[in-house]
Amino acid sequence: MTERKREVFSPPAVGGISLLVAFAVLCLTVFALLSLTTVQADGRLADASAKAVEDYYAADCAAQEILARLRGGETPAEVTSYPEGSGARCTYTVPISDSQELDVEVIVDGENYEILRWQAQYTGEWETVESLDLWDGTLFE
Repeated sequence: MTERKREVFSPPAVGGISLLVAFAVLCLTVFALLSLTTVQADGRLADASAKAVEDYYAADCAAQEILARLRGGETPAEVTSYPEGSGARCTYTVPISDSQELDVEVIVDGENYEILRWQAQYTGEWETVESLDLWDGTLFE
């Protein structure tokens, strides 16, 4: 009888390579998700910034219109006027958003004017923090 040598089939060693590929795919998936959330957050921030700029310039335009009316000799109802030398010191505010307004103070003398203040002010409620949780130097046990 002829002896047949039995060939032993050994599969290629892919255990380490499979783990490495799985880890690489997992890392790439996590980085892709982080990139996606960063892009979404940047998009929301850009939208909020564009809205804030749009609101500011709308208020600035309204304040310029009031100033033009003052230079034309008209005193709108929202303007407070005080005599100042040969002209008048006029103050008024234009809302920018729920928590901001544009404060304007100008001296108007006919067609001549001098802007004393053209400033965005925060009008929201100020909340103070009474205590901070600071580390006092002791170790936790």
